[in-house]
Amino acid sequence: MRLLPLAFALLSTLPAAHAAHAAERVSLTQAMADPDWIGNPVERAWWRWDGKSAYYLQKRDGASIRDTWRVGINGGAAGRLDDAARVDLDADGAVIDAAGSRSAFIRNGDVFVRDLRGGALQQLTRDNQAASRLQWSSGGALVWRAGEAWYRWDGRGVVQAAVVKAEDAPGTPPKADDLRDRQLRLIATLNDDRARRDAARVQADDWRKADPTRAPAPVYLGKGVEIAETALSPDGRWLLAVTREKGADAGRAGKMPIYVTESGYEEVEDVRTRVGRGDPLPHRLWLADLATGKLAELGFDALPGIAVDPLAAMRKAAGKPALQGNRALQVGDVQWSADGRNAAVMLRAIDNKDRWIASVELDGARLQPRHRLTDLAWINWGFNEFGWLPDGRTLWYLSEESGYSHLYTLDGTRRRQLTQGRWEASQVSVSRDGATFRFLCNRSAPGDYEVCKVPAAGGEVRELTALDGVEDFSASPDGTKLLVRHSLAYLPPQLSVVDAAGGEAQRLTDTRSADFKARSWIQPQIVQVPSKHGAGTIWGKYYAPEKMEPGRKYPIVMFVHGAGYLQNVSARYPNYFREQMFHNLLVDQGYIVLDLDYRASEGYGRDWRTAIYRWMGKPELEDYLDGLDWLVETKQGDRDRAGIYGGSYGGFMAFAALFQKPGVFKAGAALRPVSDWSQYNHEYTSNILNTPELDPEAYKRSSPLEYADGLQDHLLIAHGMIDDNVFFKDSVMLAQKLIELRKDKWELAPYPLERHGFTHADSWHDEYRRIYELFERTLK
Repeated sequence: MRLLPLAFALLSTLPAAHAAHAAERVSLTQAMADPDWIGNPVERAWWRWDGKSAYYLQKRDGASIRDTWRVGINGGAAGRLDDAARVDLDADGAVIDAAGSRSAFIRNGDVFVRDLRGGALQQLTRDNQAASRLQWSSGGALVWRAGEAWYRWDGRGVVQAAVVKAEDAPGTPPKADDLRDRQLRLIATLNDDRARRDAARVQADDWRKADPTRAPAPVYLGKGVEIAETALSPDGRWLLAVTREKGADAGRAGKMPIYVTESGYEEVEDVRTRVGRGDPLPHRLWLADLATGKLAELGFDALPGIAVDPLAAMRKAAGKPALQGNRALQVGDVQWSADGRNAAVMLRAIDNKDRWIASVELDGARLQPRHRLTDLAWINWGFNEFGWLPDGRTLWYLSEESGYSHLYTLDGTRRRQLTQGRWEASQVSVSRDGATFRFLCNRSAPGDYEVCKVPAAGGEVRELTALDGVEDFSASPDGTKLLVRHSLAYLPPQLSVVDAAGGEAQRLTDTRSADFKARSWIQPQIVQVPSKHGAGTIWGKYYAPEKMEPGRKYPIVMFVHGAGYLQNVSARYPNYFREQMFHNLLVDQGYIVLDLDYRASEGYGRDWRTAIYRWMGKPELEDYLDGLDWLVETKQGDRDRAGIYGGSYGGFMAFAALFQKPGVFKAGAALRPVSDWSQYNHEYTSNILNTPELDPEAYKRSSPLEYADGLQDHLLIAHGMIDDNVFFKDSVMLAQKLIELRKDKWELAPYPLERHGFTHADSWHDEYRRIYELFERTLK
């Protein structure tokens, strides 16, 4: 039949007589076009110093430039800042002093201080070293880092408070060397010259220590290390430094060929190592007393469980040597109290089975464990925020220990859980007086995000917004209002302002184009699919005609989101906004569509997240099979005409569905897919499957290459050839396997100028044209 090209042409372009219809529904060409046509979202937002207006970033149409816009909180049109106005611009990430009278921020790498009473702006630095880690002291001084040096401003002048060097300190005794020792013993002049140099150095050091006008001496960490991070106490007295071994083997990197280049020649790009081919380098932690020059290493022996190997049985079964001594770990972050009297560090085992928070005993130069979170699967990448309340002694932190991310405080040995329930707290913000926590919560439903608050002393959790899709928020400089960035299914992130005590939101922006707003969109129905595999409820987005024809069975398309740990079934504007428009198009063409937050997705707690430990592809496929049953049993779905598609992790799942359940899905599209997890990165994969050497069974049963012989249905593979996340090599290997197996219902579409996330409309259109034609050909 020759109907397919005609049907596709009707989707792509419509005659002028049907212009009104074009304004209502979206064509494939429009859906896959540069998203500028939608109206670019508000990307980041922050307050102006007086709290009367807000700034935000928005991509410029037809460019990659991000412009800064300003909008009044009492209404009125937003205006783009011209070049001259940027001189007085406040910047995102401002920190406010304890008195609430000054804010400090970094703009173009330089440090500025704003007087919040009158608006006067003072620039503290002007150089080519980007500043970072701004923090006010409780006494009103400001500290920051630039390069390997730290600076402090007390209102009068900027001084260098500390500088850290990965070098041996002058006068460090050299390693034993018989030839050198012999020369010094036999040649008196050499010995005398050395003694004079040493005496001059000692005298210079003594003069420096005795002179309060001098900058402190550098902190020398030794030439055998690289500096990973440093953190100065706000009072300028103490410095914490994190190091790793210099020149340590980080594993063999890959080489990615690039064929279509500006030079006209083939080029090669270095890319990441594979899982198990180079563990993250372990850290060491140091404390420097800048007043005395004393440097001490903070050992990790006191951390509970540090010497216990959670992989010992697996190591033994694999014939690997037992762990000797403490497990290796990395320092995740350092937080100083505003008075400089307390510091806390977050540490994570490199096997990612443990996370510790420890405070630093400054006088004794040792760590004091305060909290341990352990997980036999893996510690989450998120929900690791922590810090000090303004009192300088109370530590707050997020933890998944209850099964969901919740907020805790720790004052001495007194521990208090401030939030609880089958929901998650994130993006914590502390009020300036320390009396209130504000944070994101999804109490009403896993995909319904609002701003919540709870007293620091404990009490009722209250929702301050009713926007459903809150992305992030920030308090005004005086703390009376909240600037909230929020979105909905067809509303890219926008700004509203809400009273800090809660109440009705006042919309500040709507950056959508008239064309996009005029179209008629199918609102996804948030549904709960019952699990037949013990998972309880699987949340999903269901797209269907407004009115179903009685007795008709509809072909089914199931979409699988990427990233594994990502939430797509929420009230927010989806990461997959193009796919959402594609689902509108599919429904218009007679399909029903289901998009699930399968097990491993974000937003549903620890057990849901770790359900895939040591077997990726199994529980997720069970969830999609349950979704298919639900569509057939309750939504007039046709079991014999079901297809599946997705990208990245979703591409991996398309492989799993077609290879492991042949005949269930008549067609599938695997976009930028993982075909063998041994090719993926260490940080992600080792958490879930351990390493190929320790846990070969986990990799065998999780990798699609092992099941490729099961393919009997139609498969489309689409992949960017310069993908530096999931390498194009994955699809090439899978193609070779299918060739060897003499499979005949598959095709591979390569995209020479695309990385993991496509950026060119032509590529998007070609990819989704192929997906659409695949489904039309096989499901209808």
